[in-house]
Amino acid sequence: MSEIELKLLLDKKMSSEIWTRLKASKLAHGAPVTKTLRSIYLDTPDHALNKAGIALRLRRDGRRWIQGVKTRGTLHGGLSQVGEIENPAPGGRVCLDAISDTSIRDEIVDRINGAPLQPVCETVIRRRTSELLLSDGTRAELALDSGEVRAGERSAELSELEIELLAGNASGLFDIALILVPDGGLQFSRLSKAARGYLLAQEGRIDSPLAPRNAQNLALDPAQTAEQAARDVLRECLDQIATNVLVVRQLDDDEGPHQLRVGLRRLRSAFSVYAAVLRSPEMKRLDAEARWLGQEVGSLRDLDVVANDMARREAETHPDEPGLSALADVVARQAIERREQLRKLLVGARVQAFLIDLARFVETRGWLVPQDFVQTERLAAPITTLARASLNKRWKKTAKHAQGLETLTVEQRHELRKELKKLRYAVEFFCSLFPAKRIDPFLKRLKKLQTVFGDLNDAATLKAMFTGADVPGAEAPSIQRAIGWMIGASQARAELGWTGAKALWRDLEQARPFWK
Repeated sequence: MSEIELKLLLDKKMSSEIWTRLKASKLAHGAPVTKTLRSIYLDTPDHALNKAGIALRLRRDGRRWIQGVKTRGTLHGGLSQVGEIENPAPGGRVCLDAISDTSIRDEIVDRINGAPLQPVCETVIRRRTSELLLSDGTRAELALDSGEVRAGERSAELSELEIELLAGNASGLFDIALILVPDGGLQFSRLSKAARGYLLAQEGRIDSPLAPRNAQNLALDPAQTAEQAARDVLRECLDQIATNVLVVRQLDDDEGPHQLRVGLRRLRSAFSVYAAVLRSPEMKRLDAEARWLGQEVGSLRDLDVVANDMARREAETHPDEPGLSALADVVARQAIERREQLRKLLVGARVQAFLIDLARFVETRGWLVPQDFVQTERLAAPITTLARASLNKRWKKTAKHAQGLETLTVEQRHELRKELKKLRYAVEFFCSLFPAKRIDPFLKRLKKLQTVFGDLNDAATLKAMFTGADVPGAEAPSIQRAIGWMIGASQARAELGWTGAKALWRDLEQARPFWK
């Protein structure tokens, strides 16, 4: 049997408000039920089952013991999909012969290979449940879990909201989450309870350390359909965005806003690359929300870059100019203020709704348009066909913007920079479908050209920041001198790099397009 549930982490304040909102929503079908569950996870001494993605559990529910096996689990955007088999376990004893699915039973026996089974970890949870019924007939079980994860002498508190699909459409699980926690603050659970228990046993914690998350390389399969590949790419974008939202909310790490902006840009590029198969009103709406959030995050990222990468660099290189260090301090204070404003935004209702709706879009095929009768054919097209067409389209658009390169205006250079970035993202999305020896020369030359345009963008960002209505340190002559210094230095650096742009573009043109 397959189990589908939305797993979300809560703080104590949210937990106390859930039932009040549930009552007001009139979704509950029957009275809530409260019980205590003790679940013991067993494995071999070398954790052979866990390495194979299998969780073997004994659960005590009241006076009953139930044996459970979970397999083939995935967890993206809080949506957990896992195979589950349960059977009675009299006396709380494991009985592998009772597992009804012979293939899973045989795999477990093979993985164990005669080794003894022993407890690895356990959870002791106070669970309050209620069955919910949506107007479209979707039925779900709401479970509010509060308790502990234990492993030997170690323990850690856990508060989690699980919304399990009983019948109907999985999209309804996301509707329920927004109804019960409409004001923001939710976060996707990234690990199952079993995974948290193993982590506690091995490393003394129940979650992975929070750190800025870079985009990760995807290994697309040439046998995939366009839809399957799109789902995998969008999942990667979602994971990068959701993780870095938490990073910016909780950490003072300059890399967090940078990687969040990168994730949002990659998402919008993925929408563009896969537009032929995913085009829908919902995709267009999510793209607009990603653009809005990217602009909000970008304002902090620009301040961080100017303060820490540009002004500090000039101050260290030219210590005889005290205004440079003072200017860096002024912009750094502005960044602190902007970070606090952004944190309030990221914990709010609009960003939460964006993340929930994006997860719904990715995990429940939210791109389907009932009235588009040929969409199924486009979704089923081979990913290699779409990859070649998309890369060719991006290359042609980039080449068009690069015409007359040496005579481009500032605005035209900016447009070319954006096209180069989109081209690079498209290459990264599809690179696993082509031989590395063909991709690497092209990508290396593309990155060199992007560096030139990065300097141009930094110069434009700095000039806009220091020539607007609210110029920092306007009352201090030394800071005004530093501003002039910074603008002049950045413009000189950008123009110096630009002198080599034509040669770099010629090198890129001469690199054989690897997708042809």
